Amino acid sequence: MDLPLVGGCLCGAVRYRCTLPTATAGYCHCRSCRRAAGAHAVAWFTVGVGEYRFDTVAPAEFASSPGVRRGHCAGCGTTLTYWSARYPDTIDITVASLDDPALMPPVKHIWMEDAVVGDSGADGLPRFLRSSDGAGAGY
Repeated sequence: MDLPLVGGCLCGAVRYRCTLPTATAGYCHCRSCRRAAGAHAVAWFTVGVGEYRFDTVAPAEFASSPGVRRGHCAGCGTTLTYWSARYPDTIDITVASLDDPALMPPVKHIWMEDAVVGDSGADGLPRFLRSSDGAGAGY
């Protein structure tokens, strides 16, 4: 299997490879993602659960809410993954953790109803109050 995308955490302890995404990348502005990353928004892309692997240690995980596991480097804290029981066959990976984030340019903003004051997503990309799939979760 060809795994053309590579990335990892700030300190280099966690390194991964994955396939091209199953969906377009997007900026998430939900409160949970913002708090987990300590940022105004987090850019994610989605791959199949079996379509990525870790070349070094796997990230540490914690349950951020019922049915959700978030992965991060235990050493430096870099936010890396998001997995939801609602979509068990896919996992989201942070665009910024890619060695070349330009390979996955986000094409939309989701969960704008949770965006911090002054964060309007005014870059011309489509904006959605919640998810872009209309179901209230995911991209």
